[in-house]
Amino acid sequence: MVGVLSCSESGKILTIEDFLDEMVSWESVCEFPKVEYQQMQTSSHDRRSDNHQSKEDWFANNDGFGIIRTDTIDGRVEKVIFEENHPGVITRIWITTHSPRSTLRFYFDGHLEPDWIIPAYDLHRFGLSALSEGLLNTHTSYEVGVKGGSTLFLPIPYGRSCKITLEEPQGWNGVPRYFQANFRRYADSVQIESFSVEVAKRASKKIAETAKILTTPISVKGRTTKSGGVLSPGESLRLDMPKGERVIRSIIVRCKEVDDWGEATRRLLVRMSFDGAHTVCVPLSDLAGAGMGTPEVKSLWLNSDGKESVSINWLMPYRKEATLSIENIADNSATVEVEAVTSRYNWNERSLYFHSAWRSEYGLPVTNNHSECYDWRFATLKGTGVYRGDMLTLFNYARAWYGEGDEKIYVDGEEFPSHFGTGTEDYYNSSWAPVVPFHTPFGGAPRADLASSKGYNTWLRTRALDAIPFKESLVFDLEMISWVPGAVDYSTTVYWYGDIDSVAEDTTDIMEAKREMPTPPADPAKYTFPSSIEMESLEVAAKSQALQIDRQSMLGFPDGVWSGGKQLTCFGGTTGDWIRVVIPVKENGTYNVKLHATKAADYGKVLFLLGGKKTRVLDSYFAAVVNSGEIDLGKTTAKENKILLEARIVGKNPASLGYMFGLDCVVLEKVE
Repeated sequence: MVGVLSCSESGKILTIEDFLDEMVSWESVCEFPKVEYQQMQTSSHDRRSDNHQSKEDWFANNDGFGIIRTDTIDGRVEKVIFEENHPGVITRIWITTHSPRSTLRFYFDGHLEPDWIIPAYDLHRFGLSALSEGLLNTHTSYEVGVKGGSTLFLPIPYGRSCKITLEEPQGWNGVPRYFQANFRRYADSVQIESFSVEVAKRASKKIAETAKILTTPISVKGRTTKSGGVLSPGESLRLDMPKGERVIRSIIVRCKEVDDWGEATRRLLVRMSFDGAHTVCVPLSDLAGAGMGTPEVKSLWLNSDGKESVSINWLMPYRKEATLSIENIADNSATVEVEAVTSRYNWNERSLYFHSAWRSEYGLPVTNNHSECYDWRFATLKGTGVYRGDMLTLFNYARAWYGEGDEKIYVDGEEFPSHFGTGTEDYYNSSWAPVVPFHTPFGGAPRADLASSKGYNTWLRTRALDAIPFKESLVFDLEMISWVPGAVDYSTTVYWYGDIDSVAEDTTDIMEAKREMPTPPADPAKYTFPSSIEMESLEVAAKSQALQIDRQSMLGFPDGVWSGGKQLTCFGGTTGDWIRVVIPVKENGTYNVKLHATKAADYGKVLFLLGGKKTRVLDSYFAAVVNSGEIDLGKTTAKENKILLEARIVGKNPASLGYMFGLDCVVLEKVE
């Protein structure tokens, strides 16, 4: 593996190649930075929270419109979404939107002309062919040219300053542009080469190599130490590592001959100590980043095959001795095998011990009422260290999305968090809840059972260049905001490197892992109206340019029921905008067409046409969000095994706040 220059040496100018090398130098993970920096975050969070004069402001949730200011440059109106005036490097950019039509510009070192331009709000249009999975990860909601987002881990360094701006198409200011940028702030004396077209071209080979390494399983070599056997209830096994200055490079645990893999691995408790300090006490399922049920995990540092084996590849150095024990607290026996690979290690003044801690609480309220919102304590770390990631595993009792809450991370006693996010799924490098399981080198969503998000869900995030150093403390809070009122069971596991005195406070008694896990619920999204054809599943044949669409979950609206739990949402339009969808049929002929739509306080009046012929107008205004009920559109003739349904905005009720509309499903009745 390549060597690394974590920070500037005397006279050394840091380049993009240095930061790329750091990403794949595994030894740098377990050391404090050679030259100090602050890891910080800028986001599009609702700026009312910055003042937090009231509880409503502190939990304000309109997170797609937060900007720093607006500049006018060469006649262009550019919204400043990132600005930093110290040497640094952007370590992560996360974005998503309903429509990518816009332009992003990067200005470095006070330049009046942009040094880099992205011609869309879409990191896939970044303009570097060397970028690939590992450095650019696509969200599961992404649709080219339509919606969704991605996360960029390419380091973007700058010598003195960096400004990123967003230019919107004329008349498109109502489109949410969700944004997060993690960055390192160095002292003004640190010399850094700024990103540019020339730098990107020079580093293209290194960029491609780094992405490939990040998506390739870590190769582990060294001395293997093993132990194993049948663990009866209450029994433990212990593995003593070779003595001396060494580092654990891999731990593999296999659990065989058990009735329930997920239950067994949650009730195998892993404890580790290094040089006499106890630094790890976590259920095996959670230490492996899998959480409840121990599903498959495929990431750089943590892996699970979801049925028999887990592997932990965090480097764990020690000076003299290290031990690992596994205790079975289940009511049944389990056959457990564990092996660790160690190698020699040169301990230095920046070396840190591996730590991991577990916290769990049950029946936590979640709410969409800001007066009832609160911050839940995710983790509290004390001492000196580097925060490297976390896992959140949960059971959601509510019938819809639970994770609207933003993360707030306070470093070394900050009064206002240096990391203020835009939503739980955003923090974990996804977007547009609810989500489906996905895996990336830096984590993902190992478990997401239901489209409604009810029941079991697990999130994992590990940090590369976006790791957070702290000297005294790190406090992580998470807002408990949901789409509908309900409750959740939360269990968190945090991973960090710290000195021998570093500790996690307010952890949970590890024996709580024996608590019985809830029974998986039925899926509310599987309810459908009899013989319905879901509008969100249909092909959009054409639409007006301004009109935008989304396949929106409706499970968060308690005053109505929607077939399949979703609708085709149409927004961004005004009078005259339209959409045309194709309804497939098995036989040509005449059909009665009955539509179910949505009414809401910001919905407009919509004219429906079948085969180009006008049928009826729906005034879709209502004070609450409800299903319209059955709307009889009359008869039409299917040709070429399809029916064309068009919806056209023709105005709005004077009481309505907008021109949106939503289409739930259609029911066809063949006329004999």
